[in-house]
Amino acid sequence: METKHEQIIKYIENLEIGSKISVRQTAKALQVSEGTAYRAIKDAETQGLVSTAERVGTIRIEQKVQESIEKLTFDSVVNIVDGQVLGGKAGLSHTLNHFVIGAMEMDAMKRYIGANDLMIVGNRESVQEYALKEGAAVLITGGFNTSERIKILADQTGLPVISTSYDTFTVAAKINRAIYDQLIKKEIVHVSDIMIPFAETEFVFTYDAPKRWYELNHKTSHSRFPVVDSQMKVVGIVAMKDVMKQQTADTIETLMTPLPVVVNPTTSVAAAAHQMIWEGFDGLPVVDKQQHLLGMITRRDVLKALQMIQQQPQMGETIEDIVSSQLKDYSKNDHYIFRFNVTPQMSDYLGSVSHGVMTSMITTVCRRVLNHMRRGDLVIDNLSFYFFKPVQLEQTVTVQPKVLEMTRRNGKMDIELFVDGQLCGKALLNAQFIDRY
Repeated sequence: METKHEQIIKYIENLEIGSKISVRQTAKALQVSEGTAYRAIKDAETQGLVSTAERVGTIRIEQKVQESIEKLTFDSVVNIVDGQVLGGKAGLSHTLNHFVIGAMEMDAMKRYIGANDLMIVGNRESVQEYALKEGAAVLITGGFNTSERIKILADQTGLPVISTSYDTFTVAAKINRAIYDQLIKKEIVHVSDIMIPFAETEFVFTYDAPKRWYELNHKTSHSRFPVVDSQMKVVGIVAMKDVMKQQTADTIETLMTPLPVVVNPTTSVAAAAHQMIWEGFDGLPVVDKQQHLLGMITRRDVLKALQMIQQQPQMGETIEDIVSSQLKDYSKNDHYIFRFNVTPQMSDYLGSVSHGVMTSMITTVCRRVLNHMRRGDLVIDNLSFYFFKPVQLEQTVTVQPKVLEMTRRNGKMDIELFVDGQLCGKALLNAQFIDRY
């Protein structure tokens, strides 16, 4: 048997595109409470069935299929190569499958061209025509134009023909770089990936009596709930300490802590974790740009996500990954020693190791040491360089970290850097461990 929530979702799915949706009308049509209707409509918004805008209201929209993030559209390619669209504009939203460089004879390249591919070629109209007929878009390099015949064919097939002033090698490098950047973005876990959806989020209204907090606390065992106004905007947080402090209060509004710390769906999990540790919270409300409540994230969800990230195979390397891969561990027992050679990628415009690279190396070293001493997730909340001398290309840097203090929640470390036995840098780092509450 369908739940009321499922019935409302099905009701919304069957509405015509462009239909206006209201909580009151939905509740009346399906004979459910306005609270139940609101939760379902918010869930439908998360699924991409409806869209809500200020002064417009909630509208039924066509559900969009989420494209794989590592794919690029032809429209993206236009921006990447600073291109000009000569024809086939209707196909700009299509997703690029893979690109083919037309540097071979026609017969040789035929087996490489497929639907939604991108043929990168110069002013060879025969290749351009064949690619369009095979379902592939065309990117003309060298700033060349093309004939009206090819432009008309592009419009007929709905496949874009793009012209760029860049040469073939530069174009291929730029597209490769864009795909690689997308892979790195794909690995980043955001709040939207782990948050408790609105339909499962417990909250209180400003006008609720304090006994509502006790009811939710008994139901969920949680002690911290977002407070919303009549428009479902988050205006505060109510926790156990607030309820205990003012036991004679009439409404939640007089108890709550106003202007609470919140996160957005696009906030990274790492940033949310740092916020939780810094403020000592075990949960944060998730809101949209208008401060409407969308859901919650908890410390437990954040921990799971951080552990999952560490177990995932890496598909793209950041600069930090490339730099820290040079780090070699020569530690013995509790005497920690690490070394790395300064490569050209690590240098600044003066030929010395850059401050950012040195910071990355130190944080990587300290993470390894702290994780060796105590398994678990941590965030680095302070790093201070108080002595730093230039280090030249091809020199070997020795990093010697020392633990100054280690508690259940904190780790403090002193780091010394040496080149040829001479001190070249000193730093102090503080990290906080993420405990399970």
